[in-house]
Amino acid sequence: MPLTFVLAPDSFKESMSAEQACQAMQRGIQNVLPDTLCIHVPMADGGEGTVDTLISSSKGQRIPCEVTGPLPDQRIQTYFGVIDAGKTAIIEMAKANGIDLLEAARRNPLLTSTCGTGEMIKSALDLEASKIIIGLGGSVTNDAGAGMAQALGARFLDAQGLEIQACGGNLDQIIAIDLSELDSRLADIEIIIASDVNNPLCGPNGASAIFGPQKGATPEMVKQLDQNLSHFADLVARHIGRDHRHVAGAGAAGGLGFGLMAFTAASIRSGVELIIQQTDLANKIAQADYVLTGEGKLDHQTKLGKTPFGVAQVAQKFNKPVLAFAGLVGDGIESLYESGFSQIIGINPPDFSLEEALKNAEVNLKKAVSKTIKNIEEQRI
Repeated sequence: MPLTFVLAPDSFKESMSAEQACQAMQRGIQNVLPDTLCIHVPMADGGEGTVDTLISSSKGQRIPCEVTGPLPDQRIQTYFGVIDAGKTAIIEMAKANGIDLLEAARRNPLLTSTCGTGEMIKSALDLEASKIIIGLGGSVTNDAGAGMAQALGARFLDAQGLEIQACGGNLDQIIAIDLSELDSRLADIEIIIASDVNNPLCGPNGASAIFGPQKGATPEMVKQLDQNLSHFADLVARHIGRDHRHVAGAGAAGGLGFGLMAFTAASIRSGVELIIQQTDLANKIAQADYVLTGEGKLDHQTKLGKTPFGVAQVAQKFNKPVLAFAGLVGDGIESLYESGFSQIIGINPPDFSLEEALKNAEVNLKKAVSKTIKNIEEQRI
């Protein structure tokens, strides 16, 4: 009887999508065992690939749209997804306001905004979806979701009573909030945040301090951005009577987690756990002989909610062996073997440059999988 493999990798950043990784894994397996059954379950954790993963696993469709990009003068063509016969919309904030949409020289979290994400939410409401799942990874923003709320009808006013165009650098100028024109349809829809981080909004572990520098923030800007977020959180708490700034994940996507909880009553969940549920991964793993997973890097941080760890936790419940592949195997992986991982394999040859590794990722993954499966087969025989 042929063996069954479940292939459940995340994307390998800047080199392979999760589905491309599945295809490379299958080629590697069938190079050794041609008659195997390979079940593709491309994974994500709320960041890059979330929309495509859920569309693929649920036979959904892409909905094209034009929205405001990270900067207010930027218009971009993008898309979100719908599944469950249109009842559930899947939005990836990075597809509107992500870091990859701005070249490094133009990244400035004082100026960027989540307005485009709000416009995608509005488009989903127009389609009469009853649930929206929003993935928060990969942002280039730091506006606490104020731009998102503004696109949905919230008004933020300065000392003269004039409306401010919300962005990370001017939250401190807001002295009043008017939600009288906030889209009323938000009250009747379930919104779920899929996040792969648990940072609060403000402080040394908050959105500005931890993620601001990678979005172009200098140390001085980080200090200003954090003060602006704190000022805005104070205003919001007084206005709505609830303070979400300390909730785990409030700092995700430059505070978009906070804004969604405050202005849309969204609930927040681990991104990988949500994807595991939506893709019915457990039932697929239950029928497998082996589980393959992986992503660009595996190290001690993998246990903090990353995709391969989530996959391994499911496989461990069924006592299925897990083979994990990574472009880079870092420090502290020893503890992963206690958490469901059977083997952890680096796919790149020694002394490979980063440029070579990214360019040859699919070939190297296929070769690493073939070598690993061949070794397993030799031991079985």
